[in-house]
Amino acid sequence: MIAISRLEPADRLAWQQLFEGYNTFYERTLPAETYDEKWQAFQAGTAIHALCARDGDHVVGIAHFFRHPSTSGPDVCYLQDLFTAPEARGCGIGRALVEAVADWARHQRCARVYWHTAEDNEAARRLYDQVAEKTRFVHYRMVL
Repeated sequence: MIAISRLEPADRLAWQQLFEGYNTFYERTLPAETYDEKWQAFQAGTAIHALCARDGDHVVGIAHFFRHPSTSGPDVCYLQDLFTAPEARGCGIGRALVEAVADWARHQRCARVYWHTAEDNEAARRLYDQVAEKTRFVHYRMVL
């Protein structure tokens, strides 16, 4: 049985292993201090938030998200990171995490939840196509 909850202090190692897996998937390497900084921020739960999926005592998925203002209406929620342990894929964990973030956003009175994924991330896009609308927007970024 999958349960969605906040990350607890004892989840630190499992969370970091999943977040490292997420970053490896997107071909990124983060310095150790970034993991420390983000863990502390998730524990504080003020600016950025995290949920995890548990299968019994094991953390098998994570979602990172935050609320921010919108110039065109009520605040919105950005689902920045979503990752499921490879051995737990296909069990509804990603869907459960997306739904839990959406529930959080509704409770915060956000107008919508949005996210990005790689164009070639077919497994994730199969889920996203079922739970959300694909928009026509193209993503740009400027690294500083």
